[in-house]
Amino acid sequence: MDTAKTSSIQVIDRMTALLDVLAAEDGGASLKVLAAETGLHPSTAFRILAALIEHDFVARDGQGHYRLGPHLLRLAAKARVGVDIRAAARPEMEWLRDQVGETVNLTVRQGDEVVYVERVTPNRMMRVEQVVGSRAPLHVTAVGKLMLGEIGAAAIRDYAKRTRLPSYTPNTRADLQTLLEDVGASAARGYALDDEEAELGVGCIGALVRDASGAAVAGLSVSAPMERRRPEWVPLVREAAQRISARLGYAG
Repeated sequence: MDTAKTSSIQVIDRMTALLDVLAAEDGGASLKVLAAETGLHPSTAFRILAALIEHDFVARDGQGHYRLGPHLLRLAAKARVGVDIRAAARPEMEWLRDQVGETVNLTVRQGDEVVYVERVTPNRMMRVEQVVGSRAPLHVTAVGKLMLGEIGAAAIRDYAKRTRLPSYTPNTRADLQTLLEDVGASAARGYALDDEEAELGVGCIGALVRDASGAAVAGLSVSAPMERRRPEWVPLVREAAQRISARLGYAG
């Protein structure tokens, strides 16, 4: 590999060269192979790889072979969201809408918010509509609470400190302990509820969508007036989310 041509930030060029070789080596690669393929001195390659391991961009197995790490795979999954997840989700969203007769939403996480990236609506006058492109804090939505469940209690505390858990209705989980309990219960059962927490009169049922690496890359939810929301929709929402996940390569 030609490494003579470098940018002003040489370490990024070297890091990219190492990652490119790892991407081509499905079974992992030794330090000797990586140094030879990139033209780097073994000590230089070792230092860069060690830094990448600290951030989970690279992993090292028991035989000393290096391979792409989970952080890099998660980032790759997020990069694919805008490309294929809407297309993968649309048929299952339409199926779910036809089963429950209510609005179905697809959301992704961006920072401390969920963003609505797709929706399908029923043919009825009175319905809940979430505008594509609109945003909401994680703690006020069903899928947002599930996304918080993916990051652990310490990160949830950081989220609460950062956002101060603004209340949208009297039902919003604006108390840290209440939020932690709700998030924990939701994660354990595999679905979450929004009981008029984002908007009075509106309730949601949400489940996570995962990609081939197992990362939660999106959330699927049904939104309906509270008087029409039914507990029997829960297995339907979970089934639709599982179908979308399977389309993305998730085998769990």
